[in-house]
Amino acid sequence: MSLAEGAPTRAQRIRSILGGSAGNLVEWYDWYAYSAFTLYFAPVFFPKASQTAQLLNAAAIFAVGFLMRPIGAWAMGVYADRHGRKAALTLSVTLMCVGSLLIAGAPGYEAAGWGSPALLVLARLLQGASVGGEYGASAVYLSEMAERAHRGFYSSFQYVTLVGGLLVAQSVLILLQLTLSEMALETWGWRVPFAVGGLLAIAVYRIRRNLLETPSFRAVQAGEEPRSTGLELFRRYPREAATVVLLTAGGTLAFYAYTTYMQKFLVNTAGFGRETASWIVTPALALYALLQPFAGALSDRIGRKPLMVGFGVAGTLLTVPIFLGLERVGSPAGAFALVLAALVIVTGYTSINAVVKAELFPAHIRTLGVALPYALANTLFGGTAEYVALWLKQAGVERGFYAYVTAMIAVSLTVYWRMADTQKTSRIAED
Repeated sequence: MSLAEGAPTRAQRIRSILGGSAGNLVEWYDWYAYSAFTLYFAPVFFPKASQTAQLLNAAAIFAVGFLMRPIGAWAMGVYADRHGRKAALTLSVTLMCVGSLLIAGAPGYEAAGWGSPALLVLARLLQGASVGGEYGASAVYLSEMAERAHRGFYSSFQYVTLVGGLLVAQSVLILLQLTLSEMALETWGWRVPFAVGGLLAIAVYRIRRNLLETPSFRAVQAGEEPRSTGLELFRRYPREAATVVLLTAGGTLAFYAYTTYMQKFLVNTAGFGRETASWIVTPALALYALLQPFAGALSDRIGRKPLMVGFGVAGTLLTVPIFLGLERVGSPAGAFALVLAALVIVTGYTSINAVVKAELFPAHIRTLGVALPYALANTLFGGTAEYVALWLKQAGVERGFYAYVTAMIAVSLTVYWRMADTQKTSRIAED
């Protein structure tokens, strides 16, 4: 049976999921390259200052990129619900490409003054809009393309590729550290990953133009459902939207604390060299990425709720001990074990959060329902994680950040505990 006549075959589903996931990897590589190379390019864009102050300025621009995520989530969520998941995925990678190439060619502060960080802000705004739309569109695309019995497994590949993007960025960092001198990296080598990311985004654009559209969206096209709008979302589905915000808050803060901020923490607080920190974080992230499908498959067997509750309980109890242990750890092996423990804990959220959110909404407003509340929570808690951590460190109360992460995980735990298991109440099954 052809796609136009009915549901895609299992082989077509798998090819579409793999194609969508590959594009997701490149998108997130482009996004995370900024964080991975901040230690090298921060002095280029900001006046001479202490390392913490330079990192604080760069982290502020990282957070600014998150301000565009709700706007991108709203615009491309509506676009995906009205014009198709494939169309939104193609648009998001176009914006990411432009942002990456802008960073690659941006002049330094000595050449352009404050125009230099201003251009960096513009690039991050474009990338923020891109990933704001990317998360919702890819989460919904993978969830809708997957067979019901394996929806947790296949949708987990969103975070496999999301973490994979971070891992590739870390791997490129290590490769450049091995092949270039410190001076070369600080003067021009940091531009290489952004140029590569822009070129890869062009290739992904071609892949995404040839993706299949999901059966759920085709059903929406054939029906007469209300049009997807922000007003429609919050008027008809306020409980579901609030659930997405609150279940995301602790999970996204923990994710950014344990991943993108962790390398800076290892250098700036634990006292490891930049190269050593890279070698600690990168293999831990590789194992973390491999864990996602196993956790997703487990959720197909026992439900989504037990995994989220497990993350909430472990994160609440162990976040402070893990960071305190990293403060005084004496060896890279010990640091690796602690970082990996944190990543295993947050797997209970990251492996299934996409499908949980998708299962809350009907198809005609599903992308917007996933994307916009998530982006709001991500902007408030994920995008500001590094800035809050560095600000508290500069203020002399760094351990306040550990308490902050713990408190937000506890807030999300109350939501996980009280909400229904979406595997059993999934609205994707209604499509």
